[in-house]
Order: sequence, then structure tokens, then C-alpha cells
Amino acid sequence: MRKKPIIIGVTGGSGGGKTSVSRAILANFTDEKIAMIEHDSYYKDQAHLTFEERVKTNYDHPLAFDTDLMIEQLNELIEGRPVDIPVYDYTQHTRSHKTYRQEPQDVFIVEGILVLEDKRLRDLMDIKLFVDTDDDIRIIRRIKRDMEERGRSLDSIIDQYTSVVKPMYHQFIEPTKRYADIVIPEGVSNTVAIDLINTKVASILGDSHS
Repeated sequence: MRKKPIIIGVTGGSGGGKTSVSRAILANFTDEKIAMIEHDSYYKDQAHLTFEERVKTNYDHPLAFDTDLMIEQLNELIEGRPVDIPVYDYTQHTRSHKTYRQEPQDVFIVEGILVLEDKRLRDLMDIKLFVDTDDDIRIIRRIKRDMEERGRSLDSIIDQYTSVVKPMYHQFIEPTKRYADIVIPEGVSNTVAIDLINTKVASILGDSHS
């Protein structure tokens, strides 16, 4: 009989270190079948809107995500069937025509700012993590990332952060902390927390292999 894969939810604010924590877990299980699925892949298709309308998208709101599709595809993977995950085009602010094939694995890390917001998604998870990082650290990281990787101006980043990112964090993301099994202060630099999680995952994998 097939064993159900372990599903680990990793959430927290933008620039909080979710991806680094997820990669630290991935790196620890190189011999296992493990993969990361990002909630960002499931931003809604906006092809029906004009480009001007798409630019105004609030990417930090639960309604920006096609969470129904993510839940559907995770259930397929749990049943041992491969899925084609969408690829989002940030330059066009809509879903691209590309997808990527995800095969079933032993462990899935489900990462994103709102992965603990929907009860149906939470109910699929075996371990739920919230990476808790101070607002000032997160905006500094976001400024650095968006200027270096996305070519954005300092003013536009600060404006977006104060008008959308910060209020959405306090309205939708921070309240999901109460659903977390483990809250990780300061993200990947908290090696004790990362070691505890890796030990827990290893013990579940050991049980499933025995």
C-alpha cells in the first residue's frame, strides 16, 4: 500500500525567509523524493483583463490565488498521480502558457504567504511552519531583492510596502500564525528550529519506510 506523502506548509511575511527555510529542509533530504510547490505558481489567470487592470493586482490578498487548483493538484499528488503546475509570468501579470510536470514524491514543501489561510489546504498538511521575522528586516530584504532582481525603484517598493504589503500582512498573514505547529523566529538562522523540523521529518520518513 502506498504511503501518503508528508506535506509541510511553510508561511510568513514577504521577505521573512520562507524560501530559505524551505531550501534548508530540502537540502537535508537529498536521498529522499522531496519537492517544493510554491503558492505563487497559482496566482490567478488574468488574461481576460487589460494590462493596466492587471498591474493593479493585489498579490498579497487571498483572492489573488487559485487555491482551489492548488488543493486539487495536491490531492492528485497525494493519490500518486503527476500534475502540471502553472507558471506565472510576472512581467505580464498573468499566467503563462507554460506548465511544469510535478511527479509524486515522499515529501512536499508547500510554501507561500497565505498557505495557512485556507482550512482545506491546512488540513492536507502534516507539519505547519510560520517563519516570524520583524517588519523592518522584511522590508530591508524586500528592497534589496526588488532593486537587484526586479529593477524596481526605491520609491515604488516603499509605496507598495506601506500601501499593500504591510496592511495585508497584518490583516491576512500574521493571523495564520495561530495555526502553525512551530513558529520559527528569524528564519533560517534559527538552526535549532531547522534541526528539530528535519529530525521530525526524518522520523516520519523512517516510520513510513519501516
